[in-house]
Amino acid sequence: MAKLENQVEHAGDVRQDSTVKKAVNAILPFVSIIILVLIWFIASGYNSRILPSPVAVIQRIGKLLVTPLSGSTLFGHAGISLLRVFISLFFALLLGIPMGILIGWNRTFSATVGTIFELIRPIPSLAWIPLIIVWFGIGELPKIIMVFMAALMPVVVNSYTAIKLLPPLYLDVGRMFNASTDGELLRNVVLPASLPTIFAGVRNATSVGWMVVLAAEMLAAKSGLGFLINRGMESFDVPLIMTGMVLIGVVGALLALATNLIERRLCPWNRGIVSE
Repeated sequence: MAKLENQVEHAGDVRQDSTVKKAVNAILPFVSIIILVLIWFIASGYNSRILPSPVAVIQRIGKLLVTPLSGSTLFGHAGISLLRVFISLFFALLLGIPMGILIGWNRTFSATVGTIFELIRPIPSLAWIPLIIVWFGIGELPKIIMVFMAALMPVVVNSYTAIKLLPPLYLDVGRMFNASTDGELLRNVVLPASLPTIFAGVRNATSVGWMVVLAAEMLAAKSGLGFLINRGMESFDVPLIMTGMVLIGVVGALLALATNLIERRLCPWNRGIVSE
């Protein structure tokens, strides 16, 4: 009887510890942000000209919310950057996922297209910028192409890695349940099992695309968050530079959160995502 009571008490302690840990983990992100802002406040006190205070940046954000710069307010510039990323990401997924699956599934396709892809993949996406500008100019199309090329790489790599790392046991079980053709195996066994790894590539592609579009906008653009940073640099408007940087971080965090939520919906069996 005493042993049973001890087990019950131990289970209660474990549940209590788990609740405390969850509460602490929920609070820690806010604590870290507060600490960062405090450090920013202290650092800005030494030379506010080169590092404006959070108050100055908030005031600049408020001004941009109501006063257009180059024809757009702050939300307009953020929306333009996001639109470029979403268009590029759409085409990267449309081409990259089937390409990666075929590279991982078909040996002939892997030996031909896969070889060419592996030759191109090590080239950094930013290294293509001079050629893309020479070929397509400095309009809207080259920016989308830059982001597309950057987003394509992780999508293809994760897609064919997911196929190649699939345990052979999955295929054997699929054949036991009358998945007799390669098409049936691919549709009913391989793709559902590979979806978490493929979606990890989508998450990575979204982050990479967001970074590259900002770099492209800093080179030649009249709109977007990268343009705001470049305009601030040209006019030595440091609060404007910091405004662009803050918005980049906030939007990037929201994109990561959105992709994580979508992944939970599409891959509920992936315990690593659900338990986060």
